[in-house]
Amino acid sequence: MIIAVDGPSASGKGTLARAIARDMGFHYLDTGTLYRMVGYAMLQAKKSPDDAAAATDIAQKLQPELFEDQPLRGEIVAGMASKVAQFPAVRQALFDLQRNFAAQKPGAVLDGRDIGTVICPDADVKIFVTARPTLRAERRLKELLALGVSTDFATVLAEVTARDARDAARTLIAEDAIVVDSSDYSIAELRALVLDIIWQKAKSS
Repeated sequence: MIIAVDGPSASGKGTLARAIARDMGFHYLDTGTLYRMVGYAMLQAKKSPDDAAAATDIAQKLQPELFEDQPLRGEIVAGMASKVAQFPAVRQALFDLQRNFAAQKPGAVLDGRDIGTVICPDADVKIFVTARPTLRAERRLKELLALGVSTDFATVLAEVTARDARDAARTLIAEDAIVVDSSDYSIAELRALVLDIIWQKAKSS
């Protein structure tokens, strides 16, 4: 079984997808981290965010196991990841990696922005998680402050809005996706809701 969980940044899709994978004993992939790895490598190599050739070369040679998680979580890396993800050649370079991951048994949960539309259009269950932009900015602010990043709500909200604009072309809702607004749910409530959706889907298949 393949479960696709899409949505904009800080919508809660990552927390939800990890919980679902754990509950079901499935493999889990945060596909956004792959783009963060490319963005981080671009920053380390001092490459321009407009250098599509450099970003593509990095993506084609990407070895995810060589990256540590902590350096990938900063807002600068997130911004670069959002920019390099606009390059079709970068997305293509990471396509096979994501497809191969999704094919693992007994199943896989992938979260991102185009899982249900591009990476796994054949996914058994497609969930699109959204949330109010101000709430997403609050969540992101807490995450950054926990990482020791000095910032404020206005700055984070502006960055969230800018990322939404950049990512609009690939943050698409699949026609057969179930849209869930996480704004007024706790993670436990959201998890229970989506697990019920998955079980209902499995019973009807």
